[in-house]
Amino acid sequence: MSDPGAPALVVIGARGRMGRRLCALASEYGLGVAAEIDTDGPFLDSSTAASARAAIDFSVAAQAPATLAWCAEYKVPLVIGTTGLDAAAERALDEAARTVPLVWAPNFSLGVHVLLELVGAAARLLDDAWDVELVEAHHKKKVDAPSGTALALAQRVAAVRGVSLEALARHGRQGRPGARVRGEIGLHALRGGSVVGEHTVGFFGEGEVLTLEHRALDRDIFARGALTAAAWLVAAPRAPGRYGLSDVLAG
Repeated sequence: MSDPGAPALVVIGARGRMGRRLCALASEYGLGVAAEIDTDGPFLDSSTAASARAAIDFSVAAQAPATLAWCAEYKVPLVIGTTGLDAAAERALDEAARTVPLVWAPNFSLGVHVLLELVGAAARLLDDAWDVELVEAHHKKKVDAPSGTALALAQRVAAVRGVSLEALARHGRQGRPGARVRGEIGLHALRGGSVVGEHTVGFFGEGEVLTLEHRALDRDIFARGALTAAAWLVAAPRAPGRYGLSDVLAG
């Protein structure tokens, strides 16, 4: 049972798989749950905001702009783990961050955070003569592809190499695509069964291959990462802005 004196969270998408785990685990992080928001209510309004110290949204991309607008209006710090955000939602993130602190990450797993760092280091040490291919696998109910984590990994490679991911990304191959273009970053999405999440990044050189991989074995790792971020938001006043998992882990 939640401590009635604990800082209160609003959990958006509370009856989804992630939402249920967020509510179940919140007390382990010294947090209470003030409201469990979902499509059939209750809803985000002034009464919901009254007792909220922070909010967590792991719902669907279509919900993100409404969540961000509500957080900005009522000055509620936000942890958002929703992926598949479009350009409008990205603009909404930037707009809300002018008013409130928000933590966004494509993946709240500590291991994935380390994978991002390792992939960046490999991309710095290996030039674009090393071909990069990313393969991600998720459960059959995931609606966006490639995953937000795969895109973040690809973006890390592109940023380190000083190139545009949009120009060099190749999403799958079929037919006769021709020889691989130097610097191309391949992304491939697998969907099936109950896979929680797997990401593999391969650097293919002449006569050798470097493979970096992360496998999620339990969905709770994402809930625990998000709750760690929420606890960080309420532990001390945070200036408005966009924060990442690196900021949270740095304290």
